[in-house]
Amino acid sequence: MPPESTALAVSPDAASDLAVCKALLAKGSKSFSAASWLLPRRMRDDAATFYAFCRVADDAVDDSGDPGRAVERLHIRLDRIFGSQPEADPVDRALARVIQRHDMPKAPFSALLEGFEWDAQERRYRTLSDVLAYAARVASAVGVVMTYLMGVRDRDTLARACDLGAAMQLTNICRDVGEDARRGRIYVPEDWLEEGGIDSQAWLGEPKFGPAVASATERLLGEAAGLYVRSQPGIGALPSDCRPAIRAAGLIYADIGRVVREREFDSISGRARVGLPRKLWLLTRSWWQSQDPEDGLDAAPLPEVEFLLP
Repeated sequence: MPPESTALAVSPDAASDLAVCKALLAKGSKSFSAASWLLPRRMRDDAATFYAFCRVADDAVDDSGDPGRAVERLHIRLDRIFGSQPEADPVDRALARVIQRHDMPKAPFSALLEGFEWDAQERRYRTLSDVLAYAARVASAVGVVMTYLMGVRDRDTLARACDLGAAMQLTNICRDVGEDARRGRIYVPEDWLEEGGIDSQAWLGEPKFGPAVASATERLLGEAAGLYVRSQPGIGALPSDCRPAIRAAGLIYADIGRVVREREFDSISGRARVGLPRKLWLLTRSWWQSQDPEDGLDAAPLPEVEFLLP
């Protein structure tokens, strides 16, 4: 593990920087603040620091009149963080300490920023592979970082973390088809819509639910379901104190897919939600579900996530 640089050693108190990270999440990411209690105590602070940086980066792009320039600025900040010379910002300083402590690679952090850039560009995704490439950046990269924070560096386990991240992102896409369309965005593979006779550009002008949209949503949920299955051996390979939290996240997100199915794949007229009683039941289930490692850990990674793996 590399020693802490002089710049970090003389920086303001680390506890104060961490407090700023937690305050940011308490204000703007209440869901993470609640979910963090499922994580083992040993990694809560580091996870909070990572998510605070994600929050700051996302806001920097969303609130900028020039998103492309904002992303360039974030890459400069990230370069300084990995160079152990973070800017005079408490989140940057805190993240630099976390990265040094865990000897973390830069690739997943750069991928996250690229995902923000793709959103700022309002990039379109024609094929399933294109959608998975996007999911690799905005979700699988998060799974990789979290796995490193758990103390796991094994390539196969990291690949299964990528599967889970991609599965959750595909589920998000299926839940938010209508919401995204009303913002001028499509994340469902456009060639699937065209197979159903939909001109995606025209559809964005007046998004309506119909058989072609239902079919594309159903197909994407099917892809997510397969990835949830592929991810399970990876959960079993995590440290035992981390498994319940990750299993709970997977169960809750997969259950969003169940609700979308019950709505006959209509995410245009409303948004699928999992109620609190159901979430609590799934959380309980995550604790007593089998914790043993499973076969399938060494399945080949998705081609779209290879660049995230050692």
